[in-house]
Amino acid sequence: MEKMPKWADVLLTPLISLVLAMAISALVILAIGESPALALTTMIDGALGSSYGWGFTLYYATNFIFTGLAVMVAYHASLFNIGGEGQAAMGGLGVALVLLSLPLPHWALALPAAMIGAALFGAAWALIPAWLQAKRGSHIVITTIMFNFIAAALLNYVLVNLLRPVGSMDPASARFPNETHLPKLSDMALSLGFEWGKNTPANISFFVAVAACVLVWLLIWRTRLGFEIRAFGKSEPAALYAGISPVRITIIAMLISGGLAGMMAINNVMGEAERLVLNAVEGAGFIGIAVALMGRNHPLGVFLAALLFGFLYQGGGELALWTSIPRELIVVIQALVILFTGALDNMVRGPLERMFMAMRKRGA
Repeated sequence: MEKMPKWADVLLTPLISLVLAMAISALVILAIGESPALALTTMIDGALGSSYGWGFTLYYATNFIFTGLAVMVAYHASLFNIGGEGQAAMGGLGVALVLLSLPLPHWALALPAAMIGAALFGAAWALIPAWLQAKRGSHIVITTIMFNFIAAALLNYVLVNLLRPVGSMDPASARFPNETHLPKLSDMALSLGFEWGKNTPANISFFVAVAACVLVWLLIWRTRLGFEIRAFGKSEPAALYAGISPVRITIIAMLISGGLAGMMAINNVMGEAERLVLNAVEGAGFIGIAVALMGRNHPLGVFLAALLFGFLYQGGGELALWTSIPRELIVVIQALVILFTGALDNMVRGPLERMFMAMRKRGA
């Protein structure tokens, strides 16, 4: 019998951890001589107080959903994929090559083609670390971290020497054809007769990310492959006894994980920049680790945690713009969230488990 209900594990535990992290953050803000109330109201107003703020919050959250799901899938196979940054960068390269080489007359055709390119390049970048883990015993954490640096160097070379337009000094690809530009959420709102999110980068990729949450849930909890992934992640000897191949599951789980990370590029590369630029990932691969941890490695939790970190990113920008509080403080808040939802998880989980166990005994 589970020590506490699933909803409490997925929602209540991270919520309490978040409250504790915010309380400590308030003390840090007080320590530097600023007002926690002003900081909170500025962040809420900047990130959630207008459709403009919501547009940027959803844009950031879309990136974090993809990278959070990538970490989540690998985690269920007992793999810690730290390579989302490099896989997302390679996904961007896949998007750029597809959109610059294929004559796609409409975004409705360009989007699925770009998704395939992004997923294939992201998965390919995860393949070698997966093979090294499965066949050679190389630790997935070490290899994926190394591949982040390799991806950054490779992308730099490709942009400067291969994809940069003649005469341009900017290390970036040519702009994608206008026909392939994704509809912004603001454009979709206007088509329905109201104005929302004007001048924000939020686009239809957000709905793709939501669909990815549903599909990943179906994969992990409603398919045979998902059962094999979870069984292998819980106990490799038991999985071997059941006839599940560790090599096969390791490689498949990492391919899915890399593909999800790569698909982030449809949002930031295709939907926002509309060309491939250096540092387009901007740390979203690493934020995905925190999102998966806080989301309890469940798609619903990942979605909610991604919204939170989208709020922190957008709210942090507004905080730096309108107050004297440095934006670096947001990094401190993010670190505290990660600390309480990850390293100090049992500090919250333990008392909650004892509370629910006591409630069951009283109700028996």
